[in-house]
Amino acid sequence: MKITIDVSSLYQDRAKISDCEKYIEKALELAGEGNEVVIKGAAPIWLYLKIAHALHGRAKKLSYSSPVTGELIIFNHDPF
Repeated sequence: MKITIDVSSLYQDRAKISDCEKYIEKALELAGEGNEVVIKGAAPIWLYLKIAHALHGRAKKLSYSSPVTGELIIFNHDPF
């Protein structure tokens, strides 16, 4: 299953480093286990990095998407 997470929806106004674990917890809940996950949306780079790290080992495939880059694969652990 392909799950898209808009990272900007994890916080209001400004992302706060002090709330980082809360954002990660929500992203993990949205991603589920063994799915293909796409992360997108306006957010600080540190939040993208923390979420990508947390999803490693839980997502089968992780991609980043933006209007400029299109979809870029971050990792793909699908054996097929």
